Amino acid sequence: MLAIILTVAVFVARPPNAAAQTSLSDVVTDSFFNGIIGQASSDCAGVSFYTRQGFLDASRNYPDFGTAVTDDDNKREIAAFFAHVTHETGHFCYIEEIDGASKNYCDPSNTQYPCNPNVGYYGRGPIQITWNYNYGPAGDSIGFDGLNSPETVANDVVVSFETAFWFWMNNVHSIMTSGQGFGATIRAINSGECNGGNSAAVQDRVQYYTDYCNQFGVSPDDNLTC
Repeated sequence: MLAIILTVAVFVARPPNAAAQTSLSDVVTDSFFNGIIGQASSDCAGVSFYTRQGFLDASRNYPDFGTAVTDDDNKREIAAFFAHVTHETGHFCYIEEIDGASKNYCDPSNTQYPCNPNVGYYGRGPIQITWNYNYGPAGDSIGFDGLNSPETVANDVVVSFETAFWFWMNNVHSIMTSGQGFGATIRAINSGECNGGNSAAVQDRVQYYTDYCNQFGVSPDDNLTC
């Protein structure tokens, strides 16, 4: 009789639709991570910078990433994250945006996070964070001087991944957990690619997403494009 009671208790504690505590280290294996970065040229700066351990260390400060819903949905979120990262960095080749220093990503109207004219807020890290209004609050949240020392994102691998997680959890996580589909995440990261803005880039992201979903043993969601 005791065994039956315990079995029922376990079933009640974990109904089919309960959030699954997916283990990132079990999903993002060495094989998976190396399968991405291994496609970058050996002379890429990112090859000796980005590491799986850096990703896992940074993830500890964002415990809801990839763990908030069902196991399949969690894996879809992880697949979506790496799909965008793969596209943004060229398989972890780039730490910084190509020709980023020549571009002006300063929004002078944002007085809460005023630009330092001596630095550049161009793309850095796995999600290629840009603009003063992202570097400032990301730095405040993570614990580095985003406005005056944005280059930290390109020098510290854990901080670099933390900026990617910071952006994701503030702008993309709820899209995945609410079931809006991968296409909506593209709009959140680079809306300029949508509605014919850059169809090739959209398809590139979708291809990575579907590939990583297949590797994780889950089906991609609906609404893949934007």
